[in-house]
Amino acid sequence: MYIFDTNSLQQLFKFYPKRFPSLWEKFDELVNLETIISVKEVFNEIESYVDSDQLKEWAKKNQTIFLSPTSNEGLFISIIYQNKHFQQGLEQKKLLKGGPFADPFLIAKAKEINGTLVTEEKYKPNGTKIPNISEYFNVSCINLELLMERENWSF
Repeated sequence: MYIFDTNSLQQLFKFYPKRFPSLWEKFDELVNLETIISVKEVFNEIESYVDSDQLKEWAKKNQTIFLSPTSNEGLFISIIYQNKHFQQGLEQKKLLKGGPFADPFLIAKAKEINGTLVTEEKYKPNGTKIPNISEYFNVSCINLELLMERENWSF
């Protein structure tokens, strides 16, 4: 199962559905099989920050893939932030102003269901982004291109 970050959905929507129909057929098939999911906070990020009307429309039509956290996931999020290094990853704006912040919810969902997190964030030594936290907690993390390779998609 793949758990999608906002930035990977944004990347995907650069492949216009009318121009890349076979890509979208394959993607939609995984969505329909419930092999692709996400979290409510990603939906909230799309609604709040994303400029793509096409992505916003798609998210509304596929709202059922954006799952709420379980209590176990909530507990896992607290474990993530018990690590002082990972506390640095909390964006100051989000702490001070509020707003959606999907990263810990994505990691917790992937850990809970033993899924693979799909994000375009890059691993950086001593970083606090999704790939770093995922590695620390032994959560599989790939980008959109690796998902396409794993699924043996070619166009």
